[in-house]
Amino acid sequence: MKVAVIGAGISGLSVAFYLKKGGVEVKVFEKKKTVGGKMKTIHEDGYIIETGPNGFLDGKPYTLNLVKELGIESKLYRSSDKARKRFIYTNGRLVRLPENPIAFLASYLLSWKGKLRLVGEFLVPPKKEDIDESLSKFAKRRIGEEALEKLLDPMVAGIFAGDPDRLSLKAAFPAIYYLEKQYGGLIKGLIAKMKEAKKSGKKSGPAGPGGVLTSFKGGVKDLIDSLSEFLGNSIETEVEILGLDRIEKGWKVKYKKGNEVFEETFDAVVFSTPAYVTAKLLNDLNLELSRLLSEIEYSPISVVALGFEKKGLGHDLDGFGFLVPRSEKRKILGALWDSSVFPNRAPSGKVLIRVMIGGARQPELALLSDEELVNIALKELRRIMKIRHYPEKIKVFKHEKGIPHYTVGHAERVERIFKLISKYTGLYLCNNAYTGVGVNDCTKAAKETAEKILVSGEREG
Repeated sequence: MKVAVIGAGISGLSVAFYLKKGGVEVKVFEKKKTVGGKMKTIHEDGYIIETGPNGFLDGKPYTLNLVKELGIESKLYRSSDKARKRFIYTNGRLVRLPENPIAFLASYLLSWKGKLRLVGEFLVPPKKEDIDESLSKFAKRRIGEEALEKLLDPMVAGIFAGDPDRLSLKAAFPAIYYLEKQYGGLIKGLIAKMKEAKKSGKKSGPAGPGGVLTSFKGGVKDLIDSLSEFLGNSIETEVEILGLDRIEKGWKVKYKKGNEVFEETFDAVVFSTPAYVTAKLLNDLNLELSRLLSEIEYSPISVVALGFEKKGLGHDLDGFGFLVPRSEKRKILGALWDSSVFPNRAPSGKVLIRVMIGGARQPELALLSDEELVNIALKELRRIMKIRHYPEKIKVFKHEKGIPHYTVGHAERVERIFKLISKYTGLYLCNNAYTGVGVNDCTKAAKETAEKILVSGEREG
């Protein structure tokens, strides 16, 4: 069996890994010079700087299992205890996110009115109609406007760089969606889950992502490099896919490398490209499928990485970082204190901060010049963190189409997309555009996709 994987981000590399390990001849096509997609790490002057995600949560097994199969457990690097301290910038100051009910009651994050409204969620009846709704509508209905603005909006900015008014609850936060659907409410659901966990002897986690943030000693590059090393000559970079045609048994892929055009046949093809790229590649095959793929939106985001002298900085960076609610009307989504979370990210006596700008909230800001982005980042850090130092290290990373934005109706759209693609034997989709944007979501989908292909190969064999 011979399989083509188009796109060498974490999804494409992972699905290719599982296929090759399963005995399949695999070929990975990547348009750029380097692999990894948005998961890249810069090593410079003692700094270890991520261009995109800085790791994964170990509360789910998918990436950890991949790491074990690659044999690189020794490279894992768990975040420090400081990562548990997370802050929200509200009313002109940084306020720590409460970690338990007692801390929540004592917190200044919500007013007493907001706290009572949140606790009153227990009495709110569940929604009767089973229709998708935005995170904002859900929050206003169940926990109130203040909790939406101070808790959910910044969380959405941190995960999706998204807009809660347009983001689908069902697609973006399925665990929260199913708590209401199954138990009639969030608090009722959490209490029920705690009871279930107690009976089974397991620890109960929150409705959202759980686990310890985990990366690698050399950054996420360690994972990408290990996958690349395993795949070796199976990866072809600087390749432009021109199209594909159905043949009697399989698919003919036409591609360009340098000035030469090639045609190669495969039993199956996996599209691990972003939805908008896949839409163009499948336009001649199925117009409706292409249209649905092109409807998946992306939030633009820019990351400004700043390295400072630690002495006299003006802030102790004791925590993970902070997020900014849209009601504060600031020009940044938040900042990650990377060298506090992973101490080896900056040289001794230095610190590393990454500032996120743009998103669905202010997309135009993400596309400003590097100089303008740096000025925004420094001005906002001065105001929020009282940092007056000028950085000794500056790196700017722009992602014009950064993070898939799961708008209302996304789950139904994706269901239709997968139903259409299933009509074409040997075609598969595996990318963060569909069922989850995190690293764990990508490695989970990769494993599942590879298993489907391996099973289909066994049937044909």
